[in-house]
Amino acid sequence: MCEKRQGNRVVVAILLMVCLFLLVSCGGGTSPPPITPASKQPGAEKKKAAPVQVAAKETKEEKKEKEEMEFSYNPAGRPDPFKPFIELAPEKRPKAAFLTPLQKYDISQLKLVAIITAPEGSVALVEDQQGKGYLLKKGTAIGRHDGKVKAVLKDRVIIEESYSDVLGQAKVNEISLFLHRPEEGGES
Repeated sequence: MCEKRQGNRVVVAILLMVCLFLLVSCGGGTSPPPITPASKQPGAEKKKAAPVQVAAKETKEEKKEKEEMEFSYNPAGRPDPFKPFIELAPEKRPKAAFLTPLQKYDISQLKLVAIITAPEGSVALVEDQQGKGYLLKKGTAIGRHDGKVKAVLKDRVIIEESYSDVLGQAKVNEISLFLHRPEEGGES
C-alpha cells in the first residue's frame, strides 16, 4: 500500500510541475514583484512614486505632440504640387485657320532689309532664308508664337509675342528686328 501512495504522490508531483510549467510558459500574466520588507529598502516608496510622475509628464508631452501633429496646408499663392509645371498644350489656333507665310517662320529666321517711311505709316521689308521678301506694317501677324508688329520705327521693327509661363500666366515678349546697314568705307 505504501507503494501505491508513493506512486500517486509521484504522479501528482509530476502533474503539478507540468501545470506550473504550462502556466509560466503560456504567459498567463506577469508575476508581481517580490514583496520586500520596508525596513530593508527605505527608498522603495520613492522609486514607486517617481514613475507615476513621469507618466503624468508623458501624457502632457503626448498632448503637445498631438497638437503639433495637426497640420493644415494652405495652398494660397503656391503652385499645386501635383500639377505638372510644364504643360504640353496644343496650339490654340483652330485647325481650319489660314496661316500666312510669315506665321510659318520663326522670327529669328527673318532678316530686316529695308524700312520705307510714309505719312500713312511706315512699311518694313523682311526676307526669309531663301531671299523671298515680305512687307510688314503695324498689326501684321508674324512668327510661330502669335506675334504681331507693334511698331515700325526708322531703324527697327518691334514685334510682340504672347506666351504662357510655367504658372500659366500670360506674358508678353518684345522682339526687335534691327536694320543692318552696310558700314561706311567698306564694300556696298
